[in-house]
This record gives sequence, structure tokens and C-alpha cells, in this order.
Amino acid sequence: MNKTIVSGLIAAALLSTGFASSVSAHQAGDIIVRAGVAVVAPNESSQDVAGNGEFGVDDNTQLGLNFGYMLTDNIGIELLAASPFTHDISLDGIGKIAETKHLPPTLVAQYYFGSADSKLRPYIGAGVNFTNFFDNEFTNDLDGALTDLSLGNSWGLAAQVGLDYQINKNWLVNASVWYAQISTDVDFNLGGDAVTIETDIDPWVYMVSVGYTF
Repeated sequence: MNKTIVSGLIAAALLSTGFASSVSAHQAGDIIVRAGVAVVAPNESSQDVAGNGEFGVDDNTQLGLNFGYMLTDNIGIELLAASPFTHDISLDGIGKIAETKHLPPTLVAQYYFGSADSKLRPYIGAGVNFTNFFDNEFTNDLDGALTDLSLGNSWGLAAQVGLDYQINKNWLVNASVWYAQISTDVDFNLGGDAVTIETDIDPWVYMVSVGYTF
């Protein structure tokens, strides 16, 4: 076997290895599904509640899901969904007084940095959030003084930053941070008087997930 043939075989082997190891991360037409753990951490503020200060809203962790579609190699759209989040509502000096659940579907347009064959794809996104509150109830009605709790639904802006790492052709791992504007009117009766408290939730959402590219 002469040197020319050997050189040709080595070059072919190296070329085939290169093709085998290359991973197309995200390209136009790809559908990306991610599932993992999502933590909603409210950055809440509200009007004063009958001299007891502002409402406090605790963190909650649930199953997070998002569904993405690549319009081009660098531009995508994504829908964030999750199992219902449950939050305790409290007042200083009293403690927990109520509980609410919500679903926060969020739709964003995204820009992915890098090329389609990059295994590491950081991205940013911006869009709109809709939050539906339900199952609102007082857990401490202060001896019957608090009744008829309701929270209005919310529309607001949303933004995200994230990072995908492509393990192979189909599987990836992801970390992302979201911010959403969520404002609601908290309506209830206090001693027979109707009260409305304007409340901003404005949470940070942290998600770690595993994804699959179709």
C-alpha cells in the first residue's frame, strides 16, 4: 500500500469522524420540547392592606414545559407552560391568610447566538405573559372578617435569557431565566366593605430542563 493510498484513507477517516462528531444544535424548522423544574420567585409589592402592610407572596416550584419552533437558524418562538403554581399570601404580624393558584403561559420571540452547528447556543427572548388566577381562598379569615377573595387575570410583558447545550442530534440540556410583569387587583370583603388592593407580582422564573429536538 503506497503513501498516496494511506494518506487518502487517513483523510477519509478524519473527515468521516468530523461528520460523526458534528451536532446540528438548532436549525430552521426544528421543534424543541423542554421539560424540567421551574421556580417562580415573586418580586411582589402592593398597596397597604388595612394597616397591615403589603401582601407577601411565597415562592413555588412546579413542572415547567416549553415548546419552541425555529423560524430560521437564529430566530425562534417559544411558549412557556407549567403545572399550576400555588402561592401562599401573607401579611406581616398575621402570617398566611390566603392561597391562590395560577397558570402563566408566556409567548416570546427569541434570538439564538452562534451558528446552527454550535453545540452551545445562548439566546434572549421577549414577548407577552398572560396569567390566570384561580382557586383563590382565605385560609385565615380573621374570624369571618375576610370573605369573597378574587384575583383578576393579568397581561404583561416578559423577557428571558437562556442557554442550550446539545448533547447529541436530538437531546439537549437547558437553563433559563424569565421575568414577567404580572399585576392583579385583589378583591375581597373586609368586615362587609368591598376592598380592592392593587398588587404587582412581577416574578423571576428559574428553569432547568432537558430538551428534545424534532
